[in-house]
Amino acid sequence: MQMLTIVGVIIVGLITGTVTSLIGASGVCVVVPALTLFFGLNSHLAIGTSLMVDVITSIVVAINYFKHGNVRLQASLWITVGSILGAQLGSHWAGMINDTSLSMIFAVVLIISGIATLKKGVNNHFDSQKGIHFKSSFTQALLLLIIGSVIGVISGLVGAGGGVMILLAIIFILHYPVHQAVGTSTVIMAITALSSMIGYARQGNVDWLMGLFIASGAVIAGIIGARYANSINEEKLNRVISWIFIILGFIMIGMRLIH
Repeated sequence: MQMLTIVGVIIVGLITGTVTSLIGASGVCVVVPALTLFFGLNSHLAIGTSLMVDVITSIVVAINYFKHGNVRLQASLWITVGSILGAQLGSHWAGMINDTSLSMIFAVVLIISGIATLKKGVNNHFDSQKGIHFKSSFTQALLLLIIGSVIGVISGLVGAGGGVMILLAIIFILHYPVHQAVGTSTVIMAITALSSMIGYARQGNVDWLMGLFIASGAVIAGIIGARYANSINEEKLNRVISWIFIILGFIMIGMRLIH
């Protein structure tokens, strides 16, 4: 690997770690477009590698949230179980999709993620009392299992850790405070990404060396970002990152249509 490439992927990692630690979004939205557009990887390999980075970065960020008492996994167990099962299914289906189709699917998910993150930024302070309440614990567990499965399938297909979707589910169904919701969703995102990565690794679609270089930058930025997350204007940052996601999605669609 050339020195210029190493420097480039480390910079991608720094951006990835910042995104994950500050807004709770999957770094895949940065890694996949960068690897496909600038480093020439095919979509399957780019997604598999991004999932590896997601696992490492999410674990590091989650540890920082855990130290502050902002991780609660017990009540969110069914989301975790569903996401693991769904991720295996999604990563299996991904191997049946050609590279162009997978890129288009990812681009669409990227745009949707950008819009969802933008909305999250506008409605940054959620009122948990306005969330969904269930009289039956069985009904709540079943819904969480289904939501986790859907998020897992999406993760397996396009490499998105589902951070925003998991975050919204935890806030509106489990009624966690925002900081605990972010910390918990980051842990679940790491578990979901790991399950998806295993599926891609089985098919040889993980560039381990490039992933390690990206992860090195992501870990550094993730540690710094998690420590200072509360002192940064999160709403403005969300808007910037959201528009970047949306623009990258349209760029990927445009490049595929041209070719």
